Order: sequence, then structure tokens, then C-alpha cells
Amino acid sequence: MNKMERSSHVILATHSNLKYPESPALTWGDRHPVKRGPVVASHTDPRARNAIGTHSGSYSVYRALSIASGKFPQTHRPDLHNTESPVKIGPYESWFDPTKIVTLDPWGLDPGLHFRPFFEKNYDIRPSIAVTQAHLQIPEIHEAIRAGRLKVDGTIVKENMDIKVTKVAIEPVWFLPGMAKRLNVDEGVLRRTLFNESGGMCPELITRPDLKVWLPPIGSTTVYIFGNPENLANEKTELTCRVHDECNGSDVFGSDICTCRPYLMYGIEDATRTAQRNGVGIISYYRKEGRALGEVTKFLVYNARKRQEGGDTAATYFKRTECVAGVEDARFQEFMPDCLHFFGITKIDNLHSMSNMKYNAITGSGIKVINRISIPDELIPADASVEMEAKKAAGYFSTEPKKTSEDLKKVKGRNIE
Repeated sequence: MNKMERSSHVILATHSNLKYPESPALTWGDRHPVKRGPVVASHTDPRARNAIGTHSGSYSVYRALSIASGKFPQTHRPDLHNTESPVKIGPYESWFDPTKIVTLDPWGLDPGLHFRPFFEKNYDIRPSIAVTQAHLQIPEIHEAIRAGRLKVDGTIVKENMDIKVTKVAIEPVWFLPGMAKRLNVDEGVLRRTLFNESGGMCPELITRPDLKVWLPPIGSTTVYIFGNPENLANEKTELTCRVHDECNGSDVFGSDICTCRPYLMYGIEDATRTAQRNGVGIISYYRKEGRALGEVTKFLVYNARKRQEGGDTAATYFKRTECVAGVEDARFQEFMPDCLHFFGITKIDNLHSMSNMKYNAITGSGIKVINRISIPDELIPADASVEMEAKKAAGYFSTEPKKTSEDLKKVKGRNIE
């Protein structure tokens, strides 16, 4: 048999009469996982699907290439033996509130434990959340230890200066009615806009109103937990949190035009310190490169900022982004707290974020914030002063007085080299 013959029959998703009896019902927010129902989005089980899209987000395209080239078996089902989480997470009350979590599936963690009756009926149910444990090796942490800001305790910080962490990977699973309600838009408008702006990628957004869940082809969220993960939901335990949006140039390669890596490292250091005093720390890392505008747009903005008349200044920082992208920021932090609710978080003692968008989204979702912590001035790279002063002037959290418009014009970065 030809390797591609298995895919010769194509089920088109262009008609609304494709609901199959094999498709499990989904009751978002139900307290019992079996009654809630599993999210079935496997490419090997088209008639049983109850969700739009497929697992692995943007990586599903690479899977398709591997299948097309004959290097990946199209009918493969993952063997989930021994893949369970090494620590207990949930369930929490937030899992049962359909307004608290709308962009991830809390029952997507260890589905083999929650949906046994469906597995026995041979449904292809796949995890959308995975948990493991590891050690972090970070130069800035080594520097903090040498400077005496952190200590080696043998439990959180090992003798070789590695930090022990729990890592959680979370794929996006969007409950469209809940997202529409949070954005205060009609669900039909939301579905139509998603369909149009993605080039008609998923016709089910229009033709299958009965399918309420979409696995969008976007990046995932990664969480790093310092200390006991179960303490995240304990209001009596001190909790330090950094909610961080991806900045590949700074986070990975150390680009000095922004404060992203320094702030991330400062958050990791403080999360570690909190865990060492019997608290717990969490770093939630969202794939929203360039304020969710993308890296190409981000680099174009850099060039526009550096080449404009008068050079790169804090006074025109946001204007240049809007000129290129059409908007200053596309991250929609309204959905960011979902990840925190997955861990049952109801209180944050130390929030490492200067962003009012993030703070308002977190507190607006019902999570209390005790202290807000800004990045220390000594950690701000020289060329990142433009960004920092522009953000402070725009209302980002700071204990310093706002600069005047004339002062902002004087805050300049390097020209393009």
C-alpha cells in the first residue's frame, strides 16, 4: 500500500451537517471530567473530533510535512505510558468556572487519568498540557550567588548553582463562547473575524457553530515553578510571579535594545529567593513575540525608530510601532490570567511587572496582588532606556515621577549601525 493512500479520502469541512454521533459532547466548566468531555482534535480520528484545529499548534505544519514525505506514520497514536505529571496539579475551583479559563484545557493534563471510559472506547485523546522537572543553568543566577543575593541551599539551588524547577508546557485550547464573552463581542463576530484574518484556514469557524473549541496554530505557554507547585494555590504561602511575553532577541541572544532578559532574570532570581524562604515562585512565559505583532514587524519598528528624524527617542517610541503595525500592542492581556487560574492562584504577593495591562487583567480576573516590583535601574541596558522611559510616561508602574515631553525627547538610543 502506498504511504499516502490512507489520506486519499478527504472529509471537507465546508458544510454544517458533519456532526457525527461518535463526537463526544463538551460541557465546558463541568466539575466532572467525564461529564465535561475530552477535547478530541486528533488528525487520525476525523469523525470523532469535537474541536476545530489540531494539537501541537504551529508545529502541526511540520508534522504534515513529515507525513507527506513518508517519514511519519499518519495513523500514529502516542503511547502515554509513564508520561504522567511528576507532581499533583489541581483540580481547583477555577477549573469549574467557565469564565475563569477559556484559552486552555485544564483537563488536558494527564487525560489518561481523567477520561478512561473514552480511552476504553478507543478515542484518540491527546494531552494539551505536560509537566516535567529539570534544572536551570543561568549565568545571571551564578552571578547572584557570587554577589551574595542568593545562597546555595542544596534543595532549590544545588551545589553546582543549578536551580531545581518544575516545568509546565501548555498548548492553547480556545473555548470560543467564553473568549467572546470576555472580549464583549458576539461569538459569531469573533468566529467570522478569526476565519477572515487567518485566510480562511479553518472553515469550521463559520460552518460548524456546534464546535465551540478551537486549537489555534500558535505557540504555547511555558511555566517554570520554583518550590512546591501545590503551594501556588495556598493563599498563606508567599508567591512571587513574573508574567513574561516572549522576546527572542533579548531573552535568548541578549539584545540590549529592551529590558526583557534582565527583567526575566531578575524575576527568576526573586522567585528562587522566595522558594528558599518556604514560599513559591512562578514564571509564566507566553509566546507573544513583539507584543504579539511578530518578529518581522518588531525589526521593522526598530529600523524606523533608529532612522527617524531626531533619532530614537522615548517621545516617539509607541508612535513608531503604531505607524508600522497599526496598533501599539496586540497582546490582549485579558486572556493572560487563564494560566494562573489553572494553578489555582488567588493571590500574588510579589508581581514582577510594570505593565498596567497585565496588572489590570490579573486583578480583574479576581487574583489579589499585594506588591508590584519594577526592574532596578542598574539592570536596564543603556540602549533600553528609550523603551523604559516611554513605558513610564505611558503609565507603566514606577515609583519615579513622570518625565515631561521635553525630558522624553532627550532620552535617546543608539542610531542604526
